[in-house]
Amino acid sequence: MKIIFISQHAEKVRTIRLNTWTKCLLSIILLGLPLAAGGILGVKIADGRWQLLFDNSIVEMQHQIVLQQDEVDSGRDQLETSLSAMTLKLAKLRSRLVRLDALGERLTQVASLDDGEFDFSTTPGLGGPVSQAQTQIAEQVDIQNKVSAMFAKLDSSITSRESQLQILQSMLSDNKLKNQQLVAGRPVKKGWMSSDYGMRIDPFHGKNQWHAGVDFAGQHGDEIIAVASGVVTASEKRHGYGLMVEISHSDGFVTRYAHNDKNLAELGAIVNKGQVIAQMGSSGRSTGPHVHFEVFKNGRTVDPATYIRNTHR
Repeated sequence: MKIIFISQHAEKVRTIRLNTWTKCLLSIILLGLPLAAGGILGVKIADGRWQLLFDNSIVEMQHQIVLQQDEVDSGRDQLETSLSAMTLKLAKLRSRLVRLDALGERLTQVASLDDGEFDFSTTPGLGGPVSQAQTQIAEQVDIQNKVSAMFAKLDSSITSRESQLQILQSMLSDNKLKNQQLVAGRPVKKGWMSSDYGMRIDPFHGKNQWHAGVDFAGQHGDEIIAVASGVVTASEKRHGYGLMVEISHSDGFVTRYAHNDKNLAELGAIVNKGQVIAQMGSSGRSTGPHVHFEVFKNGRTVDPATYIRNTHR
């Protein structure tokens, strides 16, 4: 390789011959310097970009941390609010359960049910097999599910109590209705039976005569009560009976209360069992204050003593 130098006036020409090593050195100088400069410049630019990217990443991470902290604080507030609400709900459920238990026990006593028929102090027996997988899943329930299960158990207990109360109230209604309709008990609150049903010596002429009812002696003005609920079909003065109240009941029963001093139940009135319907007297064919009590079954007189001794079970 030759390098020719020509002067400005072309008077003189100078030639330099380059060997192989000189060529290599010259190539390195001419080509290496730009490449090195470019590389250095590229590294500096890249370092700047990486620095900027790193700085941006730190800022983004700090922003995410702030957002997450806000979410944690919000979640904590929600959890505290939820816990407060669940605590209040739990207290209300327990209070409701206590009231239901107390009411149930009271109704059971009022209904005179057999011991153990309705036990409001214990949870009704429930059960059923579960698979191994279900058992393992149940063991992995977290605290939220446990709390939910606790409330579900309370709700179930309350629902059970309410169901028992509904059944008990239905039974009480049926029992009360049957008890109201059943002809049973004495027609007076106080007094004593002075004459039986059937043949007896008539107090007026001393001969045997049929007595279609029973007599309860007492004091003038004593209260006379209905032995069953029904409708007053007569409230009047009738020959031999004096002032009399007649009540029609269910199942073909009719009761009569005679020799009254005053009738309190009016014709067509609906009366309840135990309601005062008259005051004791000695009207009609009578020797003194008493109530003549008759019971009819399907139009025929029956012995009232059977129903006086009868009680609803």
